[in-house]
Amino acid sequence: MPPAAAREEQDMETITNLIKDTPIPKMVKVRQNFDKTCIPESDIPGIITRELDRPEIGGKIQPGQKIAITCGSRGINHNAVMARAIVDFVKSKGAEPYIVAAMGSHGGATAEGQLQILKDYGITEEAMGCPVKSSMETVQIGISGMRHQPVFMDKNASEADGIILFNRIKPHTSFRGPYESGLMKMMAIGLGKQKGAESIHHQSPAIMHELVEEYGRTILENAPVLGGIAIIENAYDDTYLIKGLSPEEIISEEPKLKEISYKTIAHLLFDKCDVLVVDKIGKNISGDGMDPNVSGRFVQPKYCSGGIQAEKCVILDLTDETHGNAQGIGLAEVTTRRLFNKMKLEMTYPTGVTNTFLHLMKIPMIMDNDREALQLALMCCPEAEDHDHMKMIRIPNTAHIGVIEISEGMLPLVENNPNFEVLTEPYDLPFDENGNLF
Repeated sequence: MPPAAAREEQDMETITNLIKDTPIPKMVKVRQNFDKTCIPESDIPGIITRELDRPEIGGKIQPGQKIAITCGSRGINHNAVMARAIVDFVKSKGAEPYIVAAMGSHGGATAEGQLQILKDYGITEEAMGCPVKSSMETVQIGISGMRHQPVFMDKNASEADGIILFNRIKPHTSFRGPYESGLMKMMAIGLGKQKGAESIHHQSPAIMHELVEEYGRTILENAPVLGGIAIIENAYDDTYLIKGLSPEEIISEEPKLKEISYKTIAHLLFDKCDVLVVDKIGKNISGDGMDPNVSGRFVQPKYCSGGIQAEKCVILDLTDETHGNAQGIGLAEVTTRRLFNKMKLEMTYPTGVTNTFLHLMKIPMIMDNDREALQLALMCCPEAEDHDHMKMIRIPNTAHIGVIEISEGMLPLVENNPNFEVLTEPYDLPFDENGNLF
């Protein structure tokens, strides 16, 4: 063993000895009950066709026109099905569709990285039946109305005769305003690519909501945006609502859809806990790796609040879909060597340079395995109400929290509560021989 590795092993042994007697509470699997209303996958293409086939949107498409369709980096359920339905609608009008990657600086701020993200969602030329274009090249599309700043847009999209936006509407992770995550933001930041995203993020976070609207309106005024398909998902990550919006309706109706999304979004039905354990984070889950509207870990708590209040947060791993982008790891206190080894700086850092939130990339304490990560967090909760009955919650990620695990000490909070269903008796977490849960 090399001397440096030997020293590291010895150092970690010291840490292990400090925490080894910290008990990990028994856990109970529970179901959080949310509204299960959703649209079956089989109905999605027909609904999209109906929403687009309005004079205000599809009526503007002429045979032979080149129509750009935006696709982003977020993990929308039935993503490929929806994108293909938009493509097929454009073809039915005799026009020529193509898909453009509209995801700011994601994918390591490279055309290849963004193309890979789309491929992971099943959005390929073969599956879509049309070209899929990815480039970081932008053109200046106009000057913003209030602050008189240059507004940039993806070059491939700028060359289209018409643009159809496609994105999910949901609360943003770092600002509040009439337009948060949705079609307006996709125009301002997604289509802006790295250059456009940077021009917004490098200004004060206090005015980000104003900039998203201002830049979005500039694109609506200066680019051939035909309209968009807005998606809202329920708490189980299923499709709740599909709405076609004309350019005018993007301005007037998107804020209303955002309010609906606040009611349907998943959240933990607890006010606080001692330790929150998140199995995996990733850019496909949230812009911040994990949605702070669930985790309570906001990038800019000065401007946003909500979610559960956890004294310590542990993140165990990265999603495969994030391709090593570990943005959001800095919002936790403890992580694992597994995650650290998967973290790719070349994928993570460009996002930080673009959005300026460098603390999102900070590396927490690294433990050799999941058991020790949990022990460290549990040991370091001086504000716990009852150290003999620690309150710990474990979730797979912030997008899937229908079924979660809670510690035995939290059972009194869910018993006789109609919002919960207790699924198991208390059990010890199933660590393997290496001290890991998976």
